[in-house]
Amino acid sequence: MRGVMEHIQKRILFSREEIDGRVRELAHEISRDYRDKDVILVCVLKGAFIFLADLARYLTIPHTVDFVRLASYGAGTESSGVITITKGLDHPVEGMHVIIVEDILDTGTTAAYLVELLQKMNPRSVKLCCLIDKKARRKMHCEPAYTGFVVGDGFLVGYGLDFNEQFRCLPDIYVIEERMP
Repeated sequence: MRGVMEHIQKRILFSREEIDGRVRELAHEISRDYRDKDVILVCVLKGAFIFLADLARYLTIPHTVDFVRLASYGAGTESSGVITITKGLDHPVEGMHVIIVEDILDTGTTAAYLVELLQKMNPRSVKLCCLIDKKARRKMHCEPAYTGFVVGDGFLVGYGLDFNEQFRCLPDIYVIEERMP
C-alpha cells in the first residue's frame, strides 16, 4: 500500500478530531431520539464499519448491530447503478427501529434500494445515518435523518472509505486530487 499511496495526490478534508467530534454529536442526537426504543444499527459494509464502531461506542442507548454488503462501485470511482447484495442481514428487523449506517450518500441509488428492501421487512421505522452526504450528486430521492458532513464532488478516502480496497486505514478523510504517473 505504501507504493500506491506515494502515487496519489490527496489533501485532508476532515481531520480525525473533526470526525470524532461529529460522530459524538450524531450519537448524542440518535440517543436522544431513540431513548426507550428497540434499535438496530444496520451497517453497510465495507465502507461504514469504522464509522459504525465509533458511533456504537458513543451511543448511550441499548442497540443491536447487523451488517449488509451491497456492491455498486466495483473497482471504479463511479457507481455502476447496478446493486448486488453480497451479504444479507443475520437478524430480523420486524418491529425494530432500523438505522442504516452508511459511509457516503452519493447518488442515493444504493441507499434508496436498501431502505425499500428493509421496509418490506416490517420494521417500526427505517432512517438513514450517513457520515458523508454528497447532495449535489443525488439522483434518487433519499434524505438522511442524520448527517456527518455535507460535501461537494470529489473522491474521498480514509476512515473506512476506500479506493479499490486501499486507504481505509487512514484516520483522517482525504480528497484525492490527482493520480501521479
